[in-house]
Amino acid sequence: MPTPEEKARQTIDALLDAAGWQVQDRNAINLGAALGVAVREFPLTTGYADYLLFVDRTAMGLIEAKPQGTTLSGVAEQSAAYLTGLPPNIPHVQLPLPFAYESTGVETFFRDERDPDPRS
Repeated sequence: MPTPEEKARQTIDALLDAAGWQVQDRNAINLGAALGVAVREFPLTTGYADYLLFVDRTAMGLIEAKPQGTTLSGVAEQSAAYLTGLPPNIPHVQLPLPFAYESTGVETFFRDERDPDPRS
């Protein structure tokens, strides 16, 4: 039986797929497979992003998955650390990455870190 976080990731996978993202495992990355590619469990210098989001082969943001019932506003600090932890050899739009999502698969918070007053 899947854990609550695994259930959230299954739901997030399905939502990403429905939105046109190509969801991939980190050991089988093909950034040219689609315009939008979400790579699961991407290693960063600050931990592992549940999903690192690439648009046109360029890292743009990430999704931090949490079990349903998690207070997502409390996950923002974890996501913020991950936004700054991109390895230097990965093409990216800017550092820190601009887009952060925290999601349970049922509820999703979004921030554009370029906004001086970001809110979901």
